Amino acid sequence: MEKLRVLYVSQEITPFLPETTLSTISRKLPQGVQEIDKEVRVFMPRYGCINERRHQLHEVIRLSGMNIIINDNDHPLIIKVASIPSARMQVYFIDNEDYFKRKNVVSDDSGKFFDDNDERSIFFCRGVLETVKKLGWVPDVIHCHGWMTALMPAYVKRFYGDDPHFADTKVVYSVYDNGFEGSLDKKLAGKMKSDGFTDGDVTHLKAPDFVNLTKMAVQHADGVILGSEKVDAKINSFLKESGKPVLQYQEEDRYIPIYNEFYDKVAEALLVD
Repeated sequence: MEKLRVLYVSQEITPFLPETTLSTISRKLPQGVQEIDKEVRVFMPRYGCINERRHQLHEVIRLSGMNIIINDNDHPLIIKVASIPSARMQVYFIDNEDYFKRKNVVSDDSGKFFDDNDERSIFFCRGVLETVKKLGWVPDVIHCHGWMTALMPAYVKRFYGDDPHFADTKVVYSVYDNGFEGSLDKKLAGKMKSDGFTDGDVTHLKAPDFVNLTKMAVQHADGVILGSEKVDAKINSFLKESGKPVLQYQEEDRYIPIYNEFYDKVAEALLVD
């Protein structure tokens, strides 16, 4: 029997970015699941603050060279990769000068949220999926971490809905308490509609704040994991109404095998309490 294939898509991963709950889980989880019984691939954005020399990033020429159109503008897709020898694991990086060259992650030096974080999210999500297609690697489960991946479930289910490469792929979204103040560009829904999304697909993006972005992810996901012990009350309420399989928060010393089992259930479309 072939190993289940799990694609990890994360907003941040240590040691490439500082340690947080999200970045630490995104580092330890793929290794742990791979050591149990899965085949994994791992992706994150190549922010300009990542030291390429220290972490030995190098461009994967055979995967680079594609272009992604966002809001009628062409953006070259560059793929880089680095190894984590202690984990026997590679991390792929989605790069583009327009979106990821700057030396900050999501805010400038004064703490102001980048105006194009919505497009950076679209580019990242689509860049991952296009790269996976070019790799010829078909994921059974995609596990998304961080709000920058919140659009991924919708892109898998709608934009790539007729693509045989992702026909049987299930999407799991982890909800963390890593919200942001304010909102993304209010034109985000329109930008996604130009990609073929319907009003129903993007209904939660009329006011694209953190809560509504999370609702968007839950709406299109096949399963949800609570990655933080406490999450926004509005999100909790929406989760209950959604009827989606939800895995409750798990302590650090036991989450890896439990997540691994959750993937199996979601992949087989089994009901989860």
